[in-house]
Amino acid sequence: MHLNLKYRVLPVLRFSAGYSPFGCALSVAIHLEKETVSPTKFKMPSDTDVVFELDLDEPPQHLQDWAKENIKENPDTRCLVLEDFRDMIFARGDCTPHRTDDDFLLRFLRGRKFNLESAYRLLVNYYEFREDNPEFFNNINIYKLLRIGCDSIITVPPYREQTGRRIILYRMGKWNPEKYSITELFQATLIALELAILEPRAQILGGIGMFDMSDLTLSQAYHMTPSIAHKIVQIMVTSFPMKIHAVHVVFQPWIFDIVYAMFKPFITGSMSDRIFFHGDDMDSLHKHIDPKHLPERYGGRHPDYDYSPWVEGFKRNKKLNEQMESIGYIINSEENSKEE
Repeated sequence: MHLNLKYRVLPVLRFSAGYSPFGCALSVAIHLEKETVSPTKFKMPSDTDVVFELDLDEPPQHLQDWAKENIKENPDTRCLVLEDFRDMIFARGDCTPHRTDDDFLLRFLRGRKFNLESAYRLLVNYYEFREDNPEFFNNINIYKLLRIGCDSIITVPPYREQTGRRIILYRMGKWNPEKYSITELFQATLIALELAILEPRAQILGGIGMFDMSDLTLSQAYHMTPSIAHKIVQIMVTSFPMKIHAVHVVFQPWIFDIVYAMFKPFITGSMSDRIFFHGDDMDSLHKHIDPKHLPERYGGRHPDYDYSPWVEGFKRNKKLNEQMESIGYIINSEENSKEE
């Protein structure tokens, strides 16, 4: 299935008489020229296309080959593993998933390199987290939460880094706790992750977390409690099928040391190896992410793209709402309509 949520940046305007991604008569798309990226240790091709689109097609062959080598996904045995996984879920009964179709279960298997026991534990953790935190999932005003991206607090750039992974970017200094509660930040994060994990590429490769801590204040840090820190680590490590390949922290002030101290008890050795602190040293960041795939403020080439194409796409695509509802989200349409 392919959900067409597309805005491309091209050097020309394209006037369409009968079609546009969101039902408009005029389609304006922008496309950035593809650039050759030097090989990385992952040897995963990527591009610098700016596309406001979820890629829900089957993974290309090169990515399937990578998955076979790196996460033990064998197309010849995948159906059998999925059946064994389904049987395990029904036999043990530790949780009752909303869905047990192949597409849903596959994200958990990919998230744990096709290890059945580990994938099962991830699925159970996922549902235990939902049960323990119902306020993160019920009566969601999805359009208000997407506007958190328009306020540049939590954004997903419309391009990938050099290994093909998406980046979720937090600019915590932009957060006004009087406008958005900490619960709404969790809700927005989980919606972004649930949408991202629909992409087979994300299921296979995982994603990158980036935290810009510039302008962080004591009043913002006040909201960070050990309980909140624990929930964040649960999402990042134990209770969501999106693998976090790396976390990069930039422009951290002295206040950040107070915040990070609350995280340390919950961070395991393997996770700590994937967290990198760069301060204002962008050369250090560029050792991990090619500047061709970063915003200008981090020594990259991209401007701050308007987030509204993502929001408009989600508003108009019923299939995405159906995907969210299929995993238990309760979308309050009356409240959502007030936001338009």
